Amino acid sequence: MPELSILKRLSQQEDLNFLLTNRIPRRYATLFMGWFSRIGNPLVRDLTLTIWKLFADDLDLSEAKKKKFSSLHDCFIRELKPDARQINTDPNIIVSPCDAIIGAHGKINGTELIQAKGFPYTLKDLLVDDRLVAKYKNGLYVTLRLKSTMYHRFHAPYAGKVSEVTYISGDTWNVNPIALKRVEKLFCKNERAVVNIKLERSKASITLVPVAAILVASLKFKFLAETLSLKYKGPNRISCQASFRKGDELGYFQHGSTVIVFATNEVKIAEGVKEGNRIRMGESLFAHID
Repeated sequence: MPELSILKRLSQQEDLNFLLTNRIPRRYATLFMGWFSRIGNPLVRDLTLTIWKLFADDLDLSEAKKKKFSSLHDCFIRELKPDARQINTDPNIIVSPCDAIIGAHGKINGTELIQAKGFPYTLKDLLVDDRLVAKYKNGLYVTLRLKSTMYHRFHAPYAGKVSEVTYISGDTWNVNPIALKRVEKLFCKNERAVVNIKLERSKASITLVPVAAILVASLKFKFLAETLSLKYKGPNRISCQASFRKGDELGYFQHGSTVIVFATNEVKIAEGVKEGNRIRMGESLFAHID
């Protein structure tokens, strides 16, 4: 259909993409999408899935546990077949918590790190916790961007325990590369959660920061009763007692977004972790230093 092809090409233009995905009432668009995507009417479901597939060349549902979906939302949060991802079981390896495209990463300069070229932000702005700021000062970070077509669940990068989740309410800017080059401290503006994982049999510390975005602003953790969304007030510390093996599911986004992973200097960034590369959940992200 030539009309859809034209629309697709136009949506890839940076100025128009930024306008369409950010210069709209982001909160209301996100709340509307949360409602609309759950409509189970077969006509609505089939039409929206068809349009999504037309605009998303890389949408691959062959690994999905289900063959049929009850709604667009059901497809977004799909589970995978049990053997779809191989978890690196080497105890020296900390794995990627999600499927993603690798973004900015490297050594944290004191408490400053990079969102995109020329756009720094600080640990304090993102984590809002002086204990974690001190812990990850001069540490390491990797930004993992989940495209809307990707598997949207995130998993434990190593065996460990979570005793607290800090939810920070915020905006819903798009987190694609176009917006990252234009909006300063974007990750620090958006709704997000801070999940510190106490690792078993390791001196290293790991913290995950799932960052929500437009059409996505809802985070569901398997070990919390509440769904953390725009309707939930924050910042708020939520106590819990949850233990995980490496690769166990932690939760999911309602669409696609970003997970920023922080690590202390007992580890190094694994070989093959390069900006622009794809990584799968379970593949090497950090390696313990001998």
